[in-house]
Amino acid sequence: MSVRTQSSEASGETVHRAGFACFVGRPNAGKSTLTNALVGQKVAITADQPQTTRHTVRGIVHREDAQLILVDTPGLHKPRTLLGERLNDVVRTTWAEVDVIGFCLPANEKIGPGDRFIAKELAGIKKSPKVAIVTKTDLVDSKTLAEQLIAIDQLGKELGIEWAEIVPVSAAGDKQVNLLADLLIPLLPEGPALYPEGDLTDEPEQVMVAELIREAALEGVRDELPHSIAVVVEEMLPRADRPADRPLLDIHAYLYIERSSQKGIVIGPKGKRLKDVGIKSRKQIEALLGTPVFLDLHVKVAKDWQRDPKQLRRLGF
Repeated sequence: MSVRTQSSEASGETVHRAGFACFVGRPNAGKSTLTNALVGQKVAITADQPQTTRHTVRGIVHREDAQLILVDTPGLHKPRTLLGERLNDVVRTTWAEVDVIGFCLPANEKIGPGDRFIAKELAGIKKSPKVAIVTKTDLVDSKTLAEQLIAIDQLGKELGIEWAEIVPVSAAGDKQVNLLADLLIPLLPEGPALYPEGDLTDEPEQVMVAELIREAALEGVRDELPHSIAVVVEEMLPRADRPADRPLLDIHAYLYIERSSQKGIVIGPKGKRLKDVGIKSRKQIEALLGTPVFLDLHVKVAKDWQRDPKQLRRLGF
């Protein structure tokens, strides 16, 4: 078993590599947090409840000798709704198209049926190299970490997966995050950069804005409405009558829920929750877009949208 805790010396000659890596793992295994830590800016939505990532968000790590494009997929899980099935299809398609797969397993949770379910699926994908990434190492002591590393090595042997690397990281504590990039890059094909240098993600801005609003809306209601909120940005337009040195971007967005009984939860007493969602997400959106924003939020009911193919399409799934 090769567990990496320091980078190996690169050979003298420099070749440029560029390619796609994706992180897989149970919902809430730390995939989005890791993407953000590698890219150094918030590009994937992170919230402390499972199943928050709905779109394939790409984060781009630029280095002199390489460009690592991170594809963040929803967590693979046993589907209970049409939305669940669609999310799983997205995951499998992504796996088949990337150059390297990082399997995220939290250090603070023993390997469970969900991890095995994903590992079995991974074993069926032959061509992409697989790196086991032990996340959240800041939450455990060294003995627990050592036991988890051995368990992951065993899991690979059991299912016939040969791990290219096993890497412990802590995205929250910024431990070994750069090392992870160092180890993923040699597994990419040689070639020129695929994106311009300033780009951090190729997600359309409207999708990212919707994700930030959704992240803020989920905070504090995760127990009541874990997956029932979808956000659609209807319009993003610069305010017409503003001077050039004081621009303002008007954003009109709808939060869709499945039942009218959920409306009160999202809006809160006297509209306080929705107001808080607006304040919190506006800050994040302004940081993302680099411009002042006027955010107009409305809550609408789209009955049982997770089970209705027409509504799923309209809400972008």
